[in-house]
Amino acid sequence: MKMQRTAVLVKPDGMQRGLIGEIISRFERKGLKLVGLKMVQLTDSMLSEWYTEHKDKSFFGDLKSFMGQMPLVAMAWEGIDAVPVVRKLVGTTLGREAEAGSIRGDFGMSQQFNLIHASSSESDAEREIDIVFDKNELFDYSNVMQSVIYADYERK
Repeated sequence: MKMQRTAVLVKPDGMQRGLIGEIISRFERKGLKLVGLKMVQLTDSMLSEWYTEHKDKSFFGDLKSFMGQMPLVAMAWEGIDAVPVVRKLVGTTLGREAEAGSIRGDFGMSQQFNLIHASSSESDAEREIDIVFDKNELFDYSNVMQSVIYADYERK
């Protein structure tokens, strides 16, 4: 089992709907550790780097315009298998088809207005965290809850 970090963005629709606290609460209740948090206005170049896999798609310009319209909340979360755990908590992309109990399943109806971004892989997580966080904005610290979230053998 491997401790991982993953990136999460609360998108403009999540910001407008006042869901930041709810989203943070879901990750905290699951047992993930918040290691980075800030508001950030993503520039065009940051968005091009963030969404590099979509650069040749017809919706790329609209996606960048949507994501760059206002400051977002960027987070870095840590935990064992954090990338797949966060993806499961977030739910599938299309909100109206997302699993009940997931963030998108409970609060979303749209594909574009799906409230939140979560890294899709460990390599994407590393790249995305580097786009929005400087090294001094990420924190390593002891969390007393870890001993009741993970068994001893899982933390080694």
